[in-house]
Amino acid sequence: MAGRHDPVANTGEVRSWLETASPHFTARHAEEDAEQATAILAQLEALRGRLAGLLDTLPDDVAVVLHGSDAQLALARPIIPVRRALTARSGRRLVAGGLWGTDIHLLSPRLLAERASGAEGSADMLALAPAALYARLAVCAASPRLPPPARIGTLVRAWRWAWLVEGIGAWLSGQTALARAAIARRLHEGSPPTFPPALRDAPLLGGTLVDLLAREEGERAAVDFAVRLDPGGPRGGLVHAFHGRSLTHTEGTWRAHLARLAAAPGA
Repeated sequence: MAGRHDPVANTGEVRSWLETASPHFTARHAEEDAEQATAILAQLEALRGRLAGLLDTLPDDVAVVLHGSDAQLALARPIIPVRRALTARSGRRLVAGGLWGTDIHLLSPRLLAERASGAEGSADMLALAPAALYARLAVCAASPRLPPPARIGTLVRAWRWAWLVEGIGAWLSGQTALARAAIARRLHEGSPPTFPPALRDAPLLGGTLVDLLAREEGERAAVDFAVRLDPGGPRGGLVHAFHGRSLTHTEGTWRAHLARLAAAPGA
């Protein structure tokens, strides 16, 4: 581990970044986050090994920047507070970081732990935030239709397909499997979610539709669907992904799947 002397403003303090490296990643972080930074890199290396069997290419030289405050994260990625405000309350805690090129910016592990609600699965989902962002980055990097590079066309597609872009990261990282309590809360707050999930529900519910596709068509089919992005758009793409099955049928199946995912164990 080597120290760096880049000053970082954090609630009036000036701190120096430290840098920790693994074979395929580097992490920049405060001194007090050194041990957890090593754990994050191990998490990402393990996920990278799994993704190597699903994607033809993987991004190299990925940097993970662990920010010591929400203000620091917002300065680095100003879109994150906006994205959080546009997200339904049940999924808002999951918006804890973002991407810039091949850099992953997110809150430090201790701040991720503080964001947890205390509900079942909340802390574990937030602990997987680095993996979710890396999985999203890897899928986007393998797709010629998604950023990076951040061009008008790729950015528009990323927002139009937000449920899939965010959902593939949540599903591949394991967040979706831990989301029972959060999904149950979403189903009881406000109007029912749209199909496919709208932007406000993408962080939490996008992975549930990916999960349905993977259960019916297999893991590779779900990943390929995200990489290729059907030219017919999200709705047309879903018809093709489920082999011509009507959207009405698929929507009903998805809503039943949501109910199962939200059900208490043994219910």
